[in-house]
Amino acid sequence: MNQITKILIMVATTVTLGYLSGQVTQSSVDTWYPTLNKPFFTPPNAVFPIAWGILYMLMGVAAGLVWGRIEVQAPQVRRALTFFWVQLALNMLWSHLFFGLKNPLLALVEIVLLWLMIYETWFLFRKIYKIAGYIMVLYMAWVTYATVLNAGIFWLNR
Repeated sequence: MNQITKILIMVATTVTLGYLSGQVTQSSVDTWYPTLNKPFFTPPNAVFPIAWGILYMLMGVAAGLVWGRIEVQAPQVRRALTFFWVQLALNMLWSHLFFGLKNPLLALVEIVLLWLMIYETWFLFRKIYKIAGYIMVLYMAWVTYATVLNAGIFWLNR
């Protein structure tokens, strides 16, 4: 399988999983989330699907680039992709905790773990394919912002 195919598979997978995660929590996004007190730096709701859509595509590109090195660095690629799948699962879990269970505190604890897994994924990706590492920095920056936003929502609604 060539590099482009691997990238396309990973992009399709991450975008699909992100979409499904969003669909599961959509009712709370529309009903519960608007009732919360939010920090002044909360973006308009329309920003979230755009930002996440771009990030899911970029995550897929990064993972596809790393996967493309499997024949050259098999043990490192397998380890890096394992962390990638763990962080993606945690990403999806956050949506369930925050919107599904309506629990900003539990979501806050979990997003810190998510951030650490993204950091480890970045650390491993950059050793295998530098551009993949740079892509993960964008994702890590957004999740850093999301962590602060989550903390602010928790604090204002405790």
